[in-house]
Amino acid sequence: MSCNNRELLIGNKVVVTFVFLLCLVHSSESLRPLFACDSANELTRTLRFCQVNIPVRVRVQDLIGRVTLQEKIRLLVNNAAAVPRLGIGGYEWWSEALHGVSDVGPGAKFGGAFPGATSFPQVITTAASFNQSLWEEIGRVVSDEARAMYNGGVAGLTYWSPNVNILRDPRWGRGQETPGEDPVVVGKYAASYVRGLQGNGPNRLKVAACCKHYTAYDLDNWNGVDRFHFNAKVTQQDLEDTYNVPFRACVYDGNVASVMCSYNQVNGKPTCADENLLKNTIRGQWQLNGYIVSDCDSVDVFFNQQHYTATPEEAAAASIKAGLDLDCGPFLAIFTEGAVKKGLLTENDINLALTNTITVQMRLGMFDGNLGPYANLGPRDVCTPIHQHLALEAAHQGIVLLKNDGRSLPLSPTRHRTVAVIGPNSDVTETMIGNYAGWKACAYTTPLQGISKYARTLHQAGCSGVACAGNQGFGAAEMAAREADATVLVMGLDQSIEAETRDRTGLLLPGYQQDLVTHVAQASKGPVILVLMSGGPIDVSFAKNNARVAAIIWAGYPGQAGGAAIADIIFGAVNPGGKLPMTWYPQDYVVKVPMTLMAMRASGDYPGRTYRFYKGPVVFPFGFGLSYTTFTHSLAQNPLAQLSVSPYKLNSAIFNSSSNSIKVSHANCETFPKMPIHVEVSNTGEFDGTHTVFVFAEAPRNGIKGLGVNKQLIAFEKVHVTAGAKRTVQVDVDACKHLGVVDEYGKRRIPMGEHKLHIGDLEHTILLKPQL
Repeated sequence: MSCNNRELLIGNKVVVTFVFLLCLVHSSESLRPLFACDSANELTRTLRFCQVNIPVRVRVQDLIGRVTLQEKIRLLVNNAAAVPRLGIGGYEWWSEALHGVSDVGPGAKFGGAFPGATSFPQVITTAASFNQSLWEEIGRVVSDEARAMYNGGVAGLTYWSPNVNILRDPRWGRGQETPGEDPVVVGKYAASYVRGLQGNGPNRLKVAACCKHYTAYDLDNWNGVDRFHFNAKVTQQDLEDTYNVPFRACVYDGNVASVMCSYNQVNGKPTCADENLLKNTIRGQWQLNGYIVSDCDSVDVFFNQQHYTATPEEAAAASIKAGLDLDCGPFLAIFTEGAVKKGLLTENDINLALTNTITVQMRLGMFDGNLGPYANLGPRDVCTPIHQHLALEAAHQGIVLLKNDGRSLPLSPTRHRTVAVIGPNSDVTETMIGNYAGWKACAYTTPLQGISKYARTLHQAGCSGVACAGNQGFGAAEMAAREADATVLVMGLDQSIEAETRDRTGLLLPGYQQDLVTHVAQASKGPVILVLMSGGPIDVSFAKNNARVAAIIWAGYPGQAGGAAIADIIFGAVNPGGKLPMTWYPQDYVVKVPMTLMAMRASGDYPGRTYRFYKGPVVFPFGFGLSYTTFTHSLAQNPLAQLSVSPYKLNSAIFNSSSNSIKVSHANCETFPKMPIHVEVSNTGEFDGTHTVFVFAEAPRNGIKGLGVNKQLIAFEKVHVTAGAKRTVQVDVDACKHLGVVDEYGKRRIPMGEHKLHIGDLEHTILLKPQL
């Protein structure tokens, strides 16, 4: 028996040791029919593309050379057809694994030996942990389960996850799928999760991830404008500074195997037909080693709904020539041959697209027969106790404490023996996992069930669903609150309020929910804890300012173990350490700002978007989150106060004296010293706890026009500190990487002058000077 141990880190502290006792010896569970290259088949033994000792590029070209034009065209779509004469089976490219293997895509099916899969917290909740090692570990576990299901014949190996769009507007129904509003955080989440899914081999893939939806996609259906008709008008500055940042990180840092283009247009051009966005940027500048896929029916959408081309053949040709390799949908299978006959495309154009898709399949081992390191994963590797414990741990780390007046939390199981559990989300299951989960979690622990393990509970829904259309249940809820030692109200949203194709019109709690909270809080004889489930932010100023509401917790959509995690935090078994990955705006913000306005920077009466540019009041700021303990920061060593920046040579194109800056592309970045910042974090309270050290940079206000940036997060580190102890965190500041800004033309520049670093309440100034 061959076993191995794994450790999960928070910062540099080992908090969970995973001992994998389920060893890879159960080959009888590998039941999947081979996709291609069966060694028992006399034909495939002689085919050159089946020879594993030959370079992949040679195998790919051999295969493409054996396939007819008609067969090639049927390989350009997600439900790729079989080529029986070459021993190649049909393949469904579309599977989803946003926060666990999902059956939303047709490539995965639950049932039989695979009744479900581990459902982790929704991405926005996991992002609130700000724990990169956790993000990667979740990806690794999800890919274990994906490979097991592939071996069992019920899933594919290509997963169109993660969603790395920026949460630009708090009303967006799919904001729950994203890691939040900060491009650096989203990029680091993307790279971490992709590495977990794909494995760390440079050429081999465990599963193939896909970063979506490229680009400037963050509106589904608002005020009569839908994603199929929306033209996102975006400046080059915002494209380079915000919208494209996570996708570049996906490709550069995560080495992702795929990027998906979106439904919308960007500046009048469909993204899936934009050669500059696809061929020139993703594949040219960023050097994607993989394939580009359309969002489902995007090519059909830009022909039939956006009327971008006059004929369907022109649409097929436009997408392939722009760099699209695979169509989710039948459009290319229907119209590509006609495009070739009309001279709009050549067969070589199709060959280039197939080279990219088949290379990914080769890297996945789909042409290697039954060889490979993952061939023995099977049903017993799905929903394991270890995986389910990780789902609980992820929920613990992602839940955010927003208010705790008078240290009302944690509750005491000895003093708070009876707890009223009230609200439309108090005993829910599917609500906890958000969207793209397939509703097939291993098991659920609801908030009511979780709290019941600590105290006797009195349960009242108070409302019939989150729409809370009436107050008929208020009386019973108030009565329960009067009888209990403490009251927990579990309120918020679900997929009926925010979802794909469904954006919100406002930020307040739906229906009579606010009234229910206020009435119950007034009636309760003990402390009142408000727990919010949602993907996007909610304006709960009324509860923040209500002295009768002692504590507020944001749980996001906390996954299959969400109820247990909420209860563990309420009763102090776990000290909350999550931080908000997005700004919580007041309701009047969305009254003033249309979702269709894509500009990030404030101008005139427009207050801007996200903590980086927004100038206005907030309910809770980005990065906010309380703990049961207290932390202080100090600089353990004196960092450098001055750095010299050396351009390749001084001329007007490189060193711009009017803006007092140097283009990043023209700086000797390799020679710049990295400046280490040593932050000492002291736990000055009574509880052990985890803390996120945020390092923000504020650029000098010199001659670069149109910056408008308040501050920018450049680094974050998670650290665990026991009560009364100190830990030192090192952050290396790189002038090229961290202190650059984007000018109005979309060019990255390094401003000379005083840059301020903000770390909690600390401030450190670095003077950048050109080395002349």
